[in-house]
Amino acid sequence: MTSAAQQRANRNYRARLAERGIIRIDVMARRTDRDLLRRLARRLIEDDPEADRARGAVKALVDEGSPKPGGILAALRRSPLVGAGLNLSRPHVDGRRVDL
Repeated sequence: MTSAAQQRANRNYRARLAERGIIRIDVMARRTDRDLLRRLARRLIEDDPEADRARGAVKALVDEGSPKPGGILAALRRSPLVGAGLNLSRPHVDGRRVDL
């Protein structure tokens, strides 16, 4: 358990960070990546060209495989069943009567 003074110190520290536009986040990662992620976070906090270059590299790596709008429709259009003349309509059936 933390004392009231420790809690107040944490609250003040995080408020000072928030004034700089920095927030605390928790991420899940492998133990072996801990130092790498901490160094990357420290680099991204700095407002210099190196931080911008690192940010751009990470974005390019992460955004490369992200789905784009209309991806499902494009995949369906590439399907080998396109133009196969399938009849996918269903007959209309009236529902059954239910006594309540």
